Amino acid sequence: MGELRMSELIDSFNRVHRDLRVSLTDRCSLRCNYCMPLDFDKWLPSDELLTTDELMTVIEVATEHGIDQVRLTGGEPLLRPDIVDIVARIKALPNPPELSITTNALRLAKLAAPLFDAGLSRVNVSLDTLDRERFTTMTHRDRIDDVFAGLRAARTAGLQPIKINSVLMQGINDDEAPALLKWAIEEGFALRFIEQMPLDAGGIWNRATMVTAQAIFESLSPAFTLSPVPARGSAPAEEFYVDGGPATVGIIASVTQPFCGSCDRVRLTSDGQLRSCLFSKDEMDLRKILRSETLSEFDIRAEISDRLQKTVLAKLSGHGINNPDFVQPKRPMSAIGG
Repeated sequence: MGELRMSELIDSFNRVHRDLRVSLTDRCSLRCNYCMPLDFDKWLPSDELLTTDELMTVIEVATEHGIDQVRLTGGEPLLRPDIVDIVARIKALPNPPELSITTNALRLAKLAAPLFDAGLSRVNVSLDTLDRERFTTMTHRDRIDDVFAGLRAARTAGLQPIKINSVLMQGINDDEAPALLKWAIEEGFALRFIEQMPLDAGGIWNRATMVTAQAIFESLSPAFTLSPVPARGSAPAEEFYVDGGPATVGIIASVTQPFCGSCDRVRLTSDGQLRSCLFSKDEMDLRKILRSETLSEFDIRAEISDRLQKTVLAKLSGHGINNPDFVQPKRPMSAIGG
C-alpha cells in the first residue's frame, strides 16, 4: 500500500471531479413507470448496503481529494432511518461539502426542518405532473398531496434553491410542460426537465417515443420567451431565462445533446460500488475493502483513495448512448443513484 495521496480526482480527459453522488438505498416509496415496474422486487439485500460509518469513510476520503459537492440519492434517500444523522455527520467533516438531496418528497414534510438544521443546503424534488390522477397513474400511489406538503415544508425550513425535476412521457404528461413551468415560477422553484434515460428496471425506454429536449423547448416556446443563460459550466442542465428573467428553466438533454465533456461527477452505490458514470459497465468494489478484517484503518483509507483515483482515471470520454453498440447498464437508476 502506498501513502495516502490527496491529489485532485482528474481523469485522462483533464476533467476535475468535484461532485460525488451517494446513494443511500435502492428502495423507493413510488413506482414511477419510467423507473421501475409496479411489481419490482429485486432489492439489494440489507446486509450488502453500506453502514453509515462505511459511507462516512468514503465521503471523508473523497472530500480530501477535492470533492466539494455531495448529493444524497436513492432510490428514495429519505427512507434511510438515520438520514438526519448522515447529513449532520457529513457537515461535521473537516472539509464539509455543499450538501443536497434528491427526493420524491413524500417524507419531506416531517424531515425538511431537521435536515436543514443538520446542515442540508438544498433539495431536488422529482415531480412530473400537477394533476392528482396523472400522478397516481404515473407513480401507482395517490400521494401528490404529500409532495406538495413536503415542498411547503422545505421552503419554510429555508432550503434554497428548491429544484423540481420533471420527466415528460409521450401521451401521458408531455402536454404539461407550460403548466409546470408557470407553477414553478409562481412558487419560486427552479424547474428542470430531464430527458428520459435508458435506466429503467422495466426496460420500457424507447428512443422513438422519448420526449426530447427540442420537443420540450418547442412546447414551452408558445407560452414563454426563452433565451440561453451563458456560462453553463459543468451543470447538466442547459438553462434559459424565462421572459427575460430572472426566472429560469433548465433542460437536461442527457440523450440527444450529451454534456459528458464537462462532467465532474462520480457515483457511490448504496452497496458500496464506485461508478464513474451512470452508464458505466464497470464498478470498483469499495465494500470489500471497507469490511476487510486484515487491513488497518489507515490502509483501508489508502485503498479507498487509490480506488477513487483509478475509477476517475479510467472514465470514458462519454456515456455512448448514441453509439450503435450502446448497451443499457444491468443496474437500473434506482440501484445506481441519480
